[in-house]
Amino acid sequence: MKSLVKAFDSLPKWVKVILALPVLDIVWAIYRLCRSISKGNALGIVLAVLMLILCPVIFWLVDIITLILIDRVLWID
Repeated sequence: MKSLVKAFDSLPKWVKVILALPVLDIVWAIYRLCRSISKGNALGIVLAVLMLILCPVIFWLVDIITLILIDRVLWID
């Protein structure tokens, strides 16, 4: 899991923004799940699973904005 998180963190900014588009944003939901699993964050795991199932389309705009401004997706850790 840590290698997947590290691989996503090392992607160029333009690739990250493309992966945040509405249909592809599920990639960032999986990233959040892997990040929470690697850190052992139980609340993050539960929220990431709920986000993966219920609302992957809602956060695409938030992901794009945070990727452009701070070059990472917004998540609790």
